[in-house]
Amino acid sequence: MAYGFRGLRIEKVGVIGSGQIGPDIALHFAKVFHADGVRTVVVDVAPEALQRGEAKLQKKVARGVESGAFSPEMAEALLASVTFTGDYAALANVDLVVEAATENEALKARIFQQVRELAAPDAIFASNSSHLEPEVIFAPFTDRSRCLVTHYFFPAERNPLVEVVPARDTDPAVTETMMGLYEAIGKVPIQVGSRYGYAIDPIFEGLLKAAALLVEVGRGTTREVDAVACRTLGLTVGPFTAHNLTGGNPLTDHGLDHMRERFGPWWGSPRLLKEALRSGEPWDVPGRGEKVQLPPEREGELGDALKGAYYGLVGQILDSGISNVADLEMALELGLDIAPPFRMMNRDGPARALELVENYRADHPEFVLPRCLEERARAGTPWEIDVVLRHDRDGIAVLTIRRPKVLNALNGDVFAQLARHIDAIGKDPAIRGAVITGFGTKAFVSGADINYLADNAEPEAALRTCEASKKPLEMIENLGKPVICALNGMALGGGNELAMACSARLCREGLKVAVSQPEPNLGIIPGAGATQRMPRLIGLERAAELLRTGRPLSGPKAVQYGLIREEVADDLVASAIRLARDAAAGKVALAPIQRGPLSVPAALPPVDIGHLSRAIDA
Repeated sequence: MAYGFRGLRIEKVGVIGSGQIGPDIALHFAKVFHADGVRTVVVDVAPEALQRGEAKLQKKVARGVESGAFSPEMAEALLASVTFTGDYAALANVDLVVEAATENEALKARIFQQVRELAAPDAIFASNSSHLEPEVIFAPFTDRSRCLVTHYFFPAERNPLVEVVPARDTDPAVTETMMGLYEAIGKVPIQVGSRYGYAIDPIFEGLLKAAALLVEVGRGTTREVDAVACRTLGLTVGPFTAHNLTGGNPLTDHGLDHMRERFGPWWGSPRLLKEALRSGEPWDVPGRGEKVQLPPEREGELGDALKGAYYGLVGQILDSGISNVADLEMALELGLDIAPPFRMMNRDGPARALELVENYRADHPEFVLPRCLEERARAGTPWEIDVVLRHDRDGIAVLTIRRPKVLNALNGDVFAQLARHIDAIGKDPAIRGAVITGFGTKAFVSGADINYLADNAEPEAALRTCEASKKPLEMIENLGKPVICALNGMALGGGNELAMACSARLCREGLKVAVSQPEPNLGIIPGAGATQRMPRLIGLERAAELLRTGRPLSGPKAVQYGLIREEVADDLVASAIRLARDAAAGKVALAPIQRGPLSVPAALPPVDIGHLSRAIDA
């Protein structure tokens, strides 16, 4: 047995290192691969590390059984799929290697020299380095085409973020495959340019430095700064607490000192961190649920300093060119559980955001003022944050709705960006059709964002929202070019309404819930076209039952009803692109939706709406 993905066949995964993060990476691989018979092998030359790592993995699996996340049978199969060993020979013919050893380039080089001789001929070699550039790690390799960094975040089995960092010599097809693989197995990957520390750690470690500097000059205690950081930056845990939880002091100390060499004099491990390392004591931080209150003036001063550092650190990464607004916005929220920076700057306004960074720089002249913040302030316009991403493949535009934290739920930004993209596609003679899909595997679109709906406090506002949501759907329906919906996961509410506006729908094979209009359960009715499109696609009787009960359809049932054209077992988006291309070439006829009045029978079969509102049903 094996796991297959776009030509990549995985029978065995190797994780090198059974320290802080290796067992967690192994646990994630075991969770997603064990049902396919894939073996996960954890190798470490230190017997004590192996024992600790195996115990850690077993403890987390036991917790999963207690919480109901794993059945006892699944837990047993999961544990049986993982081997902890000190013998590198267990990696013979390994297909994918993730090295998670100490941040030491000589050690990493020795590890990969050993593994290279054992691995399968087409194996992919990845390092979970948090700082070192892939060109440094894989320097001994003569062929680096299948080598790259895949940087996980704590805790690796649950934190969705992975930075994928290709080297200059990495085959772009390998990078694309790894990006797709991580998405397919439940992670949220972002591709980052090769630079020391990559995109996220300089912000994570830079915030600890900024917090430590505030303590060093007496503007607050570690407890106070931690608490203010949570309130100001939307952090679940403050920078000092985060380092206690992850055991991150040594790595941050090492990283900050090396960043000083590469990025400039503001960087470098602060005195407070050096003292904490010497003492071996954890940071003094607020206890769980403890409220640390400060006078409003001090709270504001600390908060503004932390904001200035945060905005500046994010702007420096953007200036470096290794990442972009959309990826940074999403990655920081998911990976560090911090408020998304560009939305924060938009709320403050570009001039105020720049002022905060300038004020921070006045206290720390070595801190680099990002060009991008200056340019944004001069323009006076908010940051554009893409949540609908477009890439073109041989004349077909692929639009991906990417809001993984809310399962790609629809809001005003999604609707506006869909409309903008569809308008551009319609005007582009080089584009013959389009595909619309969602990010990940759980949901195409999980419906309307609850916050988007909550803004409609008055009937007039709700009507405006309803009408605004119809516009891009009507543009899709009337584009004059085939638009194929690739349902990578469930399409609920507005997601199904968006799908029905497309020329045809394909779905990933095996969806237990493919489509549903659950509005009756919320005491509302569909507002973006389902009441009109669904009866025309599957008939009035079936549509009436689904619209009145909110009953979901599985993939096979949706195909039987005619709502979905077919299920796809392999590459869903590639299949949708082929269908769009064939439809544009006239090789496949996709019937347009009926526009005129429907023939309505004198009576419909009775529908049992159960506990649902009779008033809404009426």
